[in-house]
Amino acid sequence: MSTNLGAFLRARRAAVRPADVGLPSSGPRRVPGLRREEVALLAGVSVDYLTRLEQGREKNPSPALLNSLARTLRLDHDAAAHLFGLAGLAPAARRPAPPVVDESLAGLLESWPTTPAFVIDPRMDVLVCNAMGRALFSDFAHVDNLVRMTFLDPVGRRFFVDWDRAAEACVANLRNALGTAPADDGVLRLVTELLDADDDFRRLWARHDVRGKTQDAKTFRHSAVGELTVGYTAFDVRGAPGQQLVTYHAAPGTVDADSLAMLGTLAATSH
Repeated sequence: MSTNLGAFLRARRAAVRPADVGLPSSGPRRVPGLRREEVALLAGVSVDYLTRLEQGREKNPSPALLNSLARTLRLDHDAAAHLFGLAGLAPAARRPAPPVVDESLAGLLESWPTTPAFVIDPRMDVLVCNAMGRALFSDFAHVDNLVRMTFLDPVGRRFFVDWDRAAEACVANLRNALGTAPADDGVLRLVTELLDADDDFRRLWARHDVRGKTQDAKTFRHSAVGELTVGYTAFDVRGAPGQQLVTYHAAPGTVDADSLAMLGTLAATSH
């Protein structure tokens, strides 16, 4: 893991501007972001030690040092947890998410006639999707994995209106999964598949962004109802570590809510 730790530190150092941490940014800079000397100064560590960390030659950083680096590099909760995981200081890796969704949860999703909802695992496989979700994603050839749908299905770049943002989120979520469940070979296989298949994925993977799903808004371009903007919320599934329930919703009385209602009609007709 030490090599991965070094790559992560270098990528995060390159992503922080001097102005972000109160340093002057005048004069030419040979590297993007912060210089190694600047990070060492702000984190209270020697340049030599930071060099060894980034080169994979230092294998036992202390929690205090990692906390200092996390603050210096402006890491959020997910990225800081990823840093500790790469250093071998995170809690024991959780078991891979169960591949089957509880029948009662799957039945609950199907009882929501106006709410697209689905359950995913850490590698963003769609384990179950309700009728509204299937209607929402009906333009795709397969509703099987959100990463493949985003990068490999030609529909993805049209369906996600802000495709760059959707792609960045997918990659950050996948790297977060790799940090919290490193023993899950399925995540590694998916990463390898995408690295071989898509230039944009390779570029974004090299940034080492880390983020878990929480809540946000997305705009989709659906062939049947046009553009619609929905909020989404992700919930951890109790009793099934690694599974997440994702729901989409639109504000009542809006054009987007009308579009969702139209999708509901399509879903009912299809059913």
